[in-house]
Amino acid sequence: MSEFLDLETQDGIRMTWNVIPGTKQDATNCVVPVSAIYTPLKPNPSIPVLPYAPLRCRMCRSILNPFSVVDFVAKIWVCPFCFQRNHFPQHYNSISENNLPAELFPQYTTVEYKSTSETGPVAPPVFLFVVDTCMIEEEIGYLKSALAQAIELLPDQSLVGFITFGTYVQVIEELQKDPWPVPADKRPSRCTGVALSVAASLLGVCVPGSGARIMAFVGGPSTEGPGSIVSKSLSEPIRSHKDLNKGSAPLYNKAVKFYEDISKQLVNQGHVLDLFACALDQVGVAEMKVAVERTGGIVVLAESFGHSVFKDSLRRFFQSSDNDLDLSFNGIFEINCSKDVKIQGIIGPCTSLEKKSPLSSDTVVGQGNTNAWKMCGLDRKTSLCLVFDIAKKDGPDSVGVGQSASNQFYFQFLTYYQHHEGQMRLRATTLSRRWVAGSGGVQELIDGFDQEAAAAVMARLVSFKMEAEADFDPIRWLDRALISLCSKFGDYHKETPSSFSLSPRLSIFPQFMFNLRRSQFVQVSNNSPDETAYFTMMLNTENVSNAVVMIQPSLISYSFQSGPEPVLLDVTAIAADRILLLDSYFTVVIFHGITIAQWRKAGYQYQEGHESFAQLLQAPQEEADAIIKERFPVPRLVVCDQYGSQARFLLAKLNPSVSYDNPPAPGGDVIFTDDVSFQVFMDHLQRLAVH
Repeated sequence: MSEFLDLETQDGIRMTWNVIPGTKQDATNCVVPVSAIYTPLKPNPSIPVLPYAPLRCRMCRSILNPFSVVDFVAKIWVCPFCFQRNHFPQHYNSISENNLPAELFPQYTTVEYKSTSETGPVAPPVFLFVVDTCMIEEEIGYLKSALAQAIELLPDQSLVGFITFGTYVQVIEELQKDPWPVPADKRPSRCTGVALSVAASLLGVCVPGSGARIMAFVGGPSTEGPGSIVSKSLSEPIRSHKDLNKGSAPLYNKAVKFYEDISKQLVNQGHVLDLFACALDQVGVAEMKVAVERTGGIVVLAESFGHSVFKDSLRRFFQSSDNDLDLSFNGIFEINCSKDVKIQGIIGPCTSLEKKSPLSSDTVVGQGNTNAWKMCGLDRKTSLCLVFDIAKKDGPDSVGVGQSASNQFYFQFLTYYQHHEGQMRLRATTLSRRWVAGSGGVQELIDGFDQEAAAAVMARLVSFKMEAEADFDPIRWLDRALISLCSKFGDYHKETPSSFSLSPRLSIFPQFMFNLRRSQFVQVSNNSPDETAYFTMMLNTENVSNAVVMIQPSLISYSFQSGPEPVLLDVTAIAADRILLLDSYFTVVIFHGITIAQWRKAGYQYQEGHESFAQLLQAPQEEADAIIKERFPVPRLVVCDQYGSQARFLLAKLNPSVSYDNPPAPGGDVIFTDDVSFQVFMDHLQRLAVH
C-alpha cells in the first residue's frame, strides 16, 4: 500500500488498478472499474511553479511532459497521446539532455504554470451572506456572533453583501428576527429558494465571472415560494426516505428542479453556493444538494448555530493556518488520455461542460459526455472520482499505432483555476500506467490493485446509483461485485470453500465491502434524506484515506496493560477496563468501559497516586483533539460510557460477532441485531466464490 501512498503524495492520485486491464473484456472481468481519485490542488511543496506558459501539442492540445519523446538535435518533441511531432519554439533552443526545462524532468510529473501575462488588476473575492431570520432569538444570537467573527477573518480586500430572508427577502446590513407572527400550529413562512435566487441574480449582475460565494445560513425548512419542501402546517411531517421511495413527497421533484436551474445559473456565472444548515429538523439539504455539489460548494450540517460543529467549521473556513482550505475559484478541469481509454464521467463536485470529444464514452457515470468540467469552487482537499472505459478490443489488429512497443496508457489532468492569492494558474499532472492483456497478466493486475482506492470508488458508485437508478438494490449490487472479484482473483479448488484464500493485495477488500453494506451510505433508512445528502456530498469530495474512514471507521484501544493500539472494529474490543476511541469521520467517539467510567465518576483522576489513570483518560482526548483540529467540517465529539444511552454511536459501527444468541465474555458487551457478523459474511462469500 505504501507505494500507492507515495504516488498520491507526488501527484495527488490513487487508481483502483495501477496495472491496467488492457482490453474492454479484461476490464469488464476485473469488476471494479478502472478509475482514479484525484485531488487537483493537493499541497506538495516540491511541485515547481513555472513562470511561463505551457507548451502544447498542436494536434491534441496536451502539454509537454516527462513522457514526451524529445529529439534534442532536431528540436522536436513527440506527444505520447497522439504521436504528433511538434517543433520547440525559439526560446527552447538551448535545451539538451543536460539542460532540460522543469516540465521534462522525470520527477516532475505534476507542475504548475503561473500566468505572467498582464491580466489587469486582481478581482477581490466576493462573499454574499444569505441569512435565515425565522429562528428563535437564541439561535439568531449564536449566528450573529459567529458571523461577526467570520467577517473579522475575511481577506482585507473582500467585498461583502448581506441578504436576509423570512417571509420576505431583504438586502440589508442589520440582522434581526423575522417580525411576522407564527401561529402555534404552523411553521414560519421561510422563502429560502427566493432568497438564493435573488442572491444568484445579484452576483450575476454585479460580478459575473469573478470569484464569488453565496454563503447560505439556514435554520429550518423552506415553506414559501419555489424550492419549498413542506407546507406551513405542523401536522404535515417533512419527507422521509420512505416518502421519497413511495413517491409521496409532492414538493420534492419540483424543489430539485428549481435548484438544478439555480445551479446552471451559478455555473454559468462561475459562482459557488455554500450551505450551513443548522436545525434539529431537516431544512432541505437533499433538495439543495444539486446546487451545492455542482458549484463545488461546502456543506456543514449541525443541530444548532451554537454547536461547535458549526462555529468551529465557520472559523476554519476563513482562518489562515496549516489546516486552512486555500479556497480557490473558477476552475476548469480537462482530461486527455491514450486513444484506447475513454472517460465515462466524474462523480464529485463539478459540472460537465458538455464538450463531447472522441475521449467521451457512450456509457455515462456522474457528470459525463465531455472531457472538460467546470469547478466553480475548489480547495486543497477537493477530490474527484474519474471513471474510465477501456475501449481496446481483443485481437491482433487492436494495438494502436506506436503503442505496441510501450504497453503504456497515458493520462493528463489539467486544472485551470484562480489561486487564492488572485492570479490564474494551471496545474498539469501526467501519468503513465502499464497495461496487460489476457489470462497471463492476472498476477500483475493483483499486484497493482489498490484496495483502499477501490473501496472509495465503489462507495461513490453505489451512492450515485442509489440516487440515479429507480429500484436499484445496493446490497445485491455490492455482493455480486465482490463475489465476481473473489471468483476471478481468489486462490481455491473448485467447490471447496475451505481452500479459498486471497492475496494480501485483496484481503482487506471484503472487509471494506462488509462495512460499506452496513454504512450510512447504504443503510439510508436510519437517517433523514438531509443527513444522507450530507454524507454523500462529503464522500464525493474527500480523498481515499478520508473515504476509507467513513466506510470503515478506525478504532484505537487505551488501557493500563498497553499503550494506544489499533483494534478490530468488533464488539469484542469492548472491555470494562478499556477506553476506546472511534473515528467514523463525521463523529469521534470516546467510549469508557464500565470500570473506567465508575473510577472517573469517583474522581480517582484527581487523587494522589492515580496519576497513571489521569494520563489514561487524557490520552484519547488529546488524540481526538488532533483529529478534530485537522478536519473540515469539524466532526461531532461524543464522550460516553458503556451501557450509557450514547454508547449507540460506537455499537452501531461494530461487527456484531457477539449478539443475543452468542453471549459475551465478562465485562464485554452484546449487540442486539439480526445483522450477520463478518465471519458469517465471509463464510457465505467463500462458498459462493468457489462455485
